[in-house]
Amino acid sequence: MMDIVALLPHCKKDNKIESKENKGATLNELVELRNCSGCLFFECRKQKDLYLWMAKCPSGPSVKFLVNAVHTMEELKLTGNHLKGSRPILTFSSDFDLQPHWQLLKEIMTQIFCTPKDHRKTKPFFDHVFVFSIVDNHVWFRNYQISVPHQGTEKIDRGGLDKMTLIEVGPRFCLNPIKIFSSSFTGQTLYENPFYVSPNQVRAAEKRKKAGKYAKKIKAKQRRKIHELSNQLEPDELADMWNE
Repeated sequence: MMDIVALLPHCKKDNKIESKENKGATLNELVELRNCSGCLFFECRKQKDLYLWMAKCPSGPSVKFLVNAVHTMEELKLTGNHLKGSRPILTFSSDFDLQPHWQLLKEIMTQIFCTPKDHRKTKPFFDHVFVFSIVDNHVWFRNYQISVPHQGTEKIDRGGLDKMTLIEVGPRFCLNPIKIFSSSFTGQTLYENPFYVSPNQVRAAEKRKKAGKYAKKIKAKQRRKIHELSNQLEPDELADMWNE
């Protein structure tokens, strides 16, 4: 997910975390050494499933997501483009204000994805938009360039939103919230998604479905044999006529 690093000029990336038992303590220590207040931790399991931790360090809260439908900028090859290091405008759908856990997620995402003002690696203007929307209890992320058509040195009136258009840049991904914890990477469970189904359960169901198809074929063959044995054809008198 190097595209996320490119979108956040104020971030500080690090190498892999080897410790599995004390993962939370190791990450909190690393965040403190880097003089940061938030953390995005990508965790890959079985080389198939990608999880994302969003945490406010060191006191929390933290959220664990399952990442689905990932499409990188190189894969999409969209026409949108914005300057590297520019500040984004964050927009959230109205569904984030309906329930407390969505409000908490909105605040965490705002503090992590919002680029600090006057940061040394950022440019002092806005030219793209981060869009967070909720569909089927999933958080969908989109990144759009703010495009304003103008000619030469022609100035644009303030508030001329009717002339502005949005062009998608990428990347795209979908976040399925699993749990919200009170502390950083640990603590009391504040929210647990009742609609979450782990990828292992999905794969197990697919295997059972395939195994069910094979079992049906075996049973069909057995029924066919039983039917043939119980309904044997009478010998044909003319079967050997041409053999003589």
